[in-house]
Amino acid sequence: MVEYEAMETSRRGIVVLLVILVLGFVGVRLFQTGNFKFNLPQGLGTTNTISNETRTLVKEENAVIETVKNTSDSVIAIGVTQRFINPFDPFSAPRSQQSTIGTGFVVSDKGIIITNRHVVADPNVKYSVVTKDGKKLEVTKIYRDPNLDLALVAVNGSELKHLNLGDSSKLQVGQTTIAIGNALGRFSNTVTTGVVSGLGRTVGAGDPFTGEAELLDNLIQTDAAINPGNSGGPLLNSVGEVIGVNVATTEGAQNIGFAIPINAVKAIVDEFVTTGTISRPFLGIRYRVITRDLAILNELPQGAYIQEVVPGSPAEKAGIDVGNIITKLDGQMINTDTKISDIIQKKKVGDKVSIEIWIDGQTKNIDVTLEEATQQ
Repeated sequence: MVEYEAMETSRRGIVVLLVILVLGFVGVRLFQTGNFKFNLPQGLGTTNTISNETRTLVKEENAVIETVKNTSDSVIAIGVTQRFINPFDPFSAPRSQQSTIGTGFVVSDKGIIITNRHVVADPNVKYSVVTKDGKKLEVTKIYRDPNLDLALVAVNGSELKHLNLGDSSKLQVGQTTIAIGNALGRFSNTVTTGVVSGLGRTVGAGDPFTGEAELLDNLIQTDAAINPGNSGGPLLNSVGEVIGVNVATTEGAQNIGFAIPINAVKAIVDEFVTTGTISRPFLGIRYRVITRDLAILNELPQGAYIQEVVPGSPAEKAGIDVGNIITKLDGQMINTDTKISDIIQKKKVGDKVSIEIWIDGQTKNIDVTLEEATQQ
């Protein structure tokens, strides 16, 4: 009898041991596959959350670091050489002094660099291009676009690596932006980050180095810091594609910078790289859009108020004058959504456009033949 009970006890022990082993094996498998969860008291179990947040942060930082490594060599400084005479010693020899006034970036392995027009606006001074490693390159040609604040600079530097151009039509508010430029003309290859803060902005942008200021349409707004000297540098996405060309921030603004969408640049770059020149239609006016509210307040029609007419331009030849208001162009109402510059850019040299003008309460219709913009 005692022997039988001992045998039963032994069997039960073996069964319990097997059950423990099976449960242990199942527990290990559940833990490995992630299906085993603990219901911990509040305040515990945060180690995994912090770990995930850390991994996300590191991933984002690595994306920025990698983008800067891959693109910064293609970002260059643009300087100007000026001659000075000592006013206290009229017999002393003139001295040359070079200063950095802007930024550019390489868009073609043929040595084509894009920047802002206001950075290289003066045709009477000598500009220079300096790479990240301090190499100075000779400028052979500069094209200044008459419609956009853009310029293309050709240099002797076939070894330059170009940046990849992205698609600005796919931008979304909130996505990461990276700006690289020569901040304040002193801090070369400065990197700032932010997000796309807005799209389709219209601003009056200026640059204190040159005194240039103009109204710019359809810009990307970003909170990545863009300072004087950053003008003409690239605005990049997190994979290193150029999505915009930075312009100087508006006066008095904080954490607000603007960039020209890269899609507005692509056709210009392609034509210049292929032909060495650009043929652009030219009307020859500078204007300010009269908004609906401004029109109601001043009892004026909506349209483009002419602030300047270029001498000898098609606009002047057609009789357009300062103070006129263009209300329609080719049958399209001119307002904040439909701009003259957008319509003209889609035309060709020699095309004829019909313009409706409001002059002192009267409407007049004229035809204007677009001419080729002067190569500067």
